[in-house]
Formats: sequence, structure tokens, C-alpha cells
Amino acid sequence: MLVVKKFGGSSVADKDRIFNVARRCVEDYNKGYDVVVVLSAMGKTTDRLIQEAHEINPHPPKREMDMLLVTGEQISVAMMSMAMHSLGIPAVSLNASQIQMQTTSSYGMAKLKKIDTERIRHELEARKIVIVTGFQGVNKFDDMTTLGRGGSDTTAVALAAVLHADACEIYTDVDGVYTADPRIVPNAKKLTEVSYDEMLEFASLGAKVLHNRSVEMAKKYGVQLVVLSSLTRAEGTVVKEGSKMERMLVSGVAADKNTARISVLGVKNEPGTAFKLFNLLAKNGINVDIIIQSIGRNSSKDISFTVARTDLEDALTLLNANRELITAQDIQSEETVSKISIIGAGMTSNPGVAAKMFEALYSANVNIKMIATSEIRITVLIDEVDTNRAMRVVHDAFDLAD
Repeated sequence: MLVVKKFGGSSVADKDRIFNVARRCVEDYNKGYDVVVVLSAMGKTTDRLIQEAHEINPHPPKREMDMLLVTGEQISVAMMSMAMHSLGIPAVSLNASQIQMQTTSSYGMAKLKKIDTERIRHELEARKIVIVTGFQGVNKFDDMTTLGRGGSDTTAVALAAVLHADACEIYTDVDGVYTADPRIVPNAKKLTEVSYDEMLEFASLGAKVLHNRSVEMAKKYGVQLVVLSSLTRAEGTVVKEGSKMERMLVSGVAADKNTARISVLGVKNEPGTAFKLFNLLAKNGINVDIIIQSIGRNSSKDISFTVARTDLEDALTLLNANRELITAQDIQSEETVSKISIIGAGMTSNPGVAAKMFEALYSANVNIKMIATSEIRITVLIDEVDTNRAMRVVHDAFDLAD
């Protein structure tokens, strides 16, 4: 049996936690399993490196940032290998270059293209625990790249897929996927299982349990995931295709504060205007979520949409530089907003779900600025100051409490 285990930064934050993880991996090794371990950087190492980089250069080159950030995972895997050796277990640490984990050349947000499994299989055949750096790859120029924040999850799922692992376990500082963030909604309930589609919405809409690209990859390659706590022995949440025959109407509530709204006002009301606007953003790697278009006056229209708050400055610079192309009379933005979403595969066949959500927000005097829907989620844009209160009232409205 081959198992891939991924541990986040909080799980390897210090010496005691490193040895805790080492012992848990050794348990499976002693059962005769082949064990591949994927690690994030220790604790807040990545945040610290980013801060120090910006103290040197407020706008550091993305290539150099990747060269810097990959060092965090290299430290954690080497430390883990040392811990396992001290426990008398043969282990080897490997980085993305040693494995040839090939990616695109988009520094800071690279995508995996191919993984060479020969080195890993060779080490497993020698009965070693293989410890791999998460979050990173190597491009066609032999430069180090990173997969974006949370990318270690994607590394683990990709390895599980190419190695045809029997299990892929994602360990975090929480013991599963909850109906809402239990730090904000104390009576949130842990889910025993959740579908890939629902988990993808949770991950994309602010729940930080799993990286959204890892869920996409797991669904594509049929990798069943289990989300567990590295600090307790509690049963986790299984992420898989399909779901129970009888299920909750709404599986959970998610919030995303990394949100900003942009309004492009007075653009020409003619074919091609929206294409020019959103094509411009797409070509520059800026993702757009909620979109509202309204007819203005004098043959013009207004288009409002949301972007990640971290993309706001780049988006505004780009749009202002191309005002003539997009025919904008004015461009406005708002940073102090957030998204609240309800998620559930059972929503499509049940009328009145949106009304219940809106009623809950109305009763709490929370104003809705924008609305977007899909088959399994309803998202609203609200003032950031109302986020936590909105999560609690919506969670209660759908009776999701434990």
C-alpha cells in the first residue's frame, strides 16, 4: 500500500510538531506501507520571507521571489528527514528539481506539467520514507517556481495521482471540513464527507482547508482525499466523487475577505465592450468573479465585478492605462467588501434557498451589494465589517449547527 501524506506549516512549526509528524508517518511505515510525505514551510516561514523581501525591494521580481520562497520547504523536508533518522527510520528529502517536478514558467502561480516518478520509486524500493517539498516546481529554464499559496496540497494530489497511491491524506490544524469556519461560527458541524464539486466551491470561496487547484486535480484523476488534523486522532472529512443519497440542502457557508469591487462606468453600450474589458484582464492574469452589468444613460452602460484584493492595484493600473480601449468614463473601486457564499449540491432542485439566505441577511441588517449564483452555490457581496455576523445568521438560517 502506498500512502501520500501532506502536512501544512502549522503541523511542522517547531521541533515538537516535527517529531509528532515523524512518528505518525513512521506508524504507517512500520505497517509495511510505502510512505511519501509532502511538507509546507515551517510555521509562518513563507510570510516572514515575503516580508523580508519587501523590506529589500517593495516590488521584487517574481522569479527572485520564487527562488527565495522555495527555501522554506527545503528546510522543513531536511529537518523532517533528520527527525526520522533520529528515530531509526531511513528517510530521504527531495526538492522539486531532484524529482523533476516540471511546471509552466508563470513565477508565483506555476502549474504542474509533468512529474518524473523514477527517483521517488527508487527510494521507496529501498524502503525509505520519501519526503518531498510542496508548493514548488522547476520550469524549462531550470528555474525554481512556486504553485501559489496553498500549493503544497496540489503537490500532494499530483504525486498521489502519478504514483497511483492508495490514499492521499491532507493534514492541517483542523480536523476536517466544517459547515463554516468554527473560529467564527462556534456551532459549526464537521462534515463526514463532501463531494469534489462542493469542496471546490468551499476552497474557491474562502475556506482555507484545501487549495482549490488540488481539488480540481483530485476530481480529474479520481484521487480520494481525507482531510485530517495532525494534532489529534479525530476522524476527518472524506472528499470524493458523489455523495450520500440523503444529504443536507446546504452543506456549508464560506467567506472570502480577499475581495475588492471595481466599477467601470459609462462604457459604450455596443457589442464587444465586455469582451475588450474582460479579455484585457484575462490576458494579464487577473481573475474576475461576480459580474453585474447595468444600462446607464446616453447609450452607455456600467459594469461592476469583483477581483481578489491582492489583484486590485494591478487591475486598476491596467484599466486606467486602457481607458480608451474599454471606452470608460470613470473607474471606481471598493476594498472594504467580502463575499459570503452558501454551498450545496442539493440547492438546484429546491426553490426558495436564495430567499432564505437573503431573509437571514435582511433580519441582521446586512446590505447586499452584488449577487452571483451557480448550480451549487449562491454568493453575495457585502461590507467586510458585516462578514462574521453574516456567516453566523446564514449558518443558523439553514440549521447547519452540530
